[in-house]
Amino acid sequence: MNSHLTKPSFKSFSAISLAVITWFTIFLQLYLTTESISNFFSYFTILCNLLIAVSLTIASISPKSKAGIFFSSLSVQTAIALYIFIVSLVYNLVLRGIWVFSGWQLFVDNMLHVVNPILYILFWLFFRTKGTLKWQDGLYWIVFPLSYLIYSLIRGSLINWYPYPFLNAAKLGYTKVLANISIMLIVFLVAGLILIFITQSIKNKKLVETA
Repeated sequence: MNSHLTKPSFKSFSAISLAVITWFTIFLQLYLTTESISNFFSYFTILCNLLIAVSLTIASISPKSKAGIFFSSLSVQTAIALYIFIVSLVYNLVLRGIWVFSGWQLFVDNMLHVVNPILYILFWLFFRTKGTLKWQDGLYWIVFPLSYLIYSLIRGSLINWYPYPFLNAAKLGYTKVLANISIMLIVFLVAGLILIFITQSIKNKKLVETA
């Protein structure tokens, strides 16, 4: 069978399958949570998994709409890959072990922080939209995490609840928390620049091979 015919079909199948898996994981976590709805949607993990689910769903069912074109763009796909990579990295290196889970909660925790990130990064590696990324895209991509961190600090100061220990200004103080935020933003920026470098290197290699 012609590979040029099968690849788009496999891409669509992969996108829909990953969207379904991610939606299932989010709703399962919502069913299991003991948090309020507002707290539930204040976790960066949930927001990033939602980005995966929403982007793949819209791009699959309405690819020619404004939203479909937006979520199918290389810059947006790479930004989501960056966000979910950081989610997995920070959780597994810093936060894992703080909470002890079992049963379905253990399952969904690993789906949100390990399986879904790996699956989306693989989807990005093999099926991302062709195009060119600019170095300044790395700056644009930190707007979302920066906005989230500011929101978390403001909301936390109002209700005395913070989604992650490293943002808990009530316990750590604002000097420490702002230092943590600075480190996080640097990580986002550096990781984003690495992704841009990877895409540019792959594109340049293909141009050389076809020249």
